Amino acid sequence: MTKQTTAWLRAGALAGSILASGPALAQDKEIVIGAQCDRTGPTQIVGNVLCPAYHHYMALVNKRGGVEGYKIKVLEIDHEYKVPPAIESHERFKKEGAIMTSAFGTPQLLALLKKFEEDKMPVTSPGIGSSAAADGKKYPYVFPIAATYWSQTGGAVEFAKRQLGGSLKDKKIAYMFFDNPAGREPLPLLEELAKSEGFQMRTFGVPSPGIEMGAQVLDVTGRFKPDFVIAHLFGRAPSVMIKELKGKGFPLSKVVGLVWAGAEADIIAAGGYGIAEGYHTIQYAGVGAEFKVITEIKEMLKAEGKTLGKEFESTVTFNRGVYQGAVHVAAIANAIKAKNGGKPNGEDLRKGFEQVKGLDPSLDGLAPPLALTAEDHEGGGWVQIWSIKGGKFVKTQDWFQGYRKEVLKHVEEENKK
Repeated sequence: MTKQTTAWLRAGALAGSILASGPALAQDKEIVIGAQCDRTGPTQIVGNVLCPAYHHYMALVNKRGGVEGYKIKVLEIDHEYKVPPAIESHERFKKEGAIMTSAFGTPQLLALLKKFEEDKMPVTSPGIGSSAAADGKKYPYVFPIAATYWSQTGGAVEFAKRQLGGSLKDKKIAYMFFDNPAGREPLPLLEELAKSEGFQMRTFGVPSPGIEMGAQVLDVTGRFKPDFVIAHLFGRAPSVMIKELKGKGFPLSKVVGLVWAGAEADIIAAGGYGIAEGYHTIQYAGVGAEFKVITEIKEMLKAEGKTLGKEFESTVTFNRGVYQGAVHVAAIANAIKAKNGGKPNGEDLRKGFEQVKGLDPSLDGLAPPLALTAEDHEGGGWVQIWSIKGGKFVKTQDWFQGYRKEVLKHVEEENKK
């Protein structure tokens, strides 16, 4: 049995509730969602937390009674962060009646962009994918639903500017990135901001799988000697970077990581909170377990006699999975209401996403002030800054939009090409 087949079969156990009043009626009253994941590939440190969190939230929604009378069924495929099985997953999801997909990985999403549009199937890409897809008119079926790489980068540059006294003129900023399409995505915006703000930027690409970067860190700390470092790394690479920079004596208080470079697992793998003291991270969802929805999920699992899994140890990534699920549920509710209780299709769901302006109240404090529209599928590009202080994550800056005008201008220019 192949690993993909095993992952597909696992979906049955993770899928959420299905009505028990007969196969035909059950299918009539359920909404099927396809979920891509990486549980065994290079970004499994994310997948093994985010994906279970997503399933837990959907199970909670089903326990509450579903969405406007419909239960949610989630089908998952572990594509191991590889493009071919991701493409295969799209066809299998369609065959099983999915009306939307939750993407995992920028290379995978980019490979499927045309298929989603051809099949009129909405896809969400929180924290990943093409930043230009924030433009709903150009990409009607792609919904970033959270700060794109450009918005994250804008937030990181604005934070660096604030940390450096309010001006970046004649400053030096190093950009350390995973050398793949996701890592290279912020480069055009960084180059534009370097010109407008007057700072010198130098890039340092880290080849996959990102566990060897001694040469890059030596270049950063010994030769370039930047005033600030922006890191766009994921998988095991963030922890390696933290250890390497710390080992070279570079102050982590002058480093900010984009969203995939700053979860609890990264800090622990780097050697712990003492090692990572001062390190800053961009976040598109709240950090910590002190949210009503997290308490509800834990109580649900305990009532079912289940032991809380290791995924609960990484609140950064776990909360993103919950947030993603809540946006999906809000869009589904909008679509069902628009059809007066009828079962929506992909096109109905697209319109439902474009009307999301509020989420499950139990996510208060965890979710950004999201407002999706037909023009803005990103929802505002809001980010927070969380830093390692005193052995824990501490919120350093609440929701803000970094260089929003410049980001939107760049989206418009990119989509004119």
